[in-house]
Amino acid sequence: MMKNMGNMMKQAQQLQAKMAKLQEELSGKTVETASGGGMIKVVANGKQQLVSIQIEKEVVDPEDVEMLQDLILAAVNDALAKSQEMVSGEMSKLTGGLNIPGLM
Repeated sequence: MMKNMGNMMKQAQQLQAKMAKLQEELSGKTVETASGGGMIKVVANGKQQLVSIQIEKEVVDPEDVEMLQDLILAAVNDALAKSQEMVSGEMSKLTGGLNIPGLM
């Protein structure tokens, strides 16, 4: 019984180390999205942080700031959602599809 407990602890520590490494790798991976037919491009990393926002000058209309705000919001939300999907996909590879509460 104690031997099994020791093995489980060792496996948990190995998984924890792999997860720390994965989180580090994910911070370097990015996803890119666009809105407004490519007029707004947003890049986010695996830590759900925005890396860059690119706005084409043609979409900047002082008479319609609201549209620009909507396009930026749409692109940012899409980038964050894709970033979360990327993280979930990588995590499920690591955990073998197990849903472990409290991880990330």
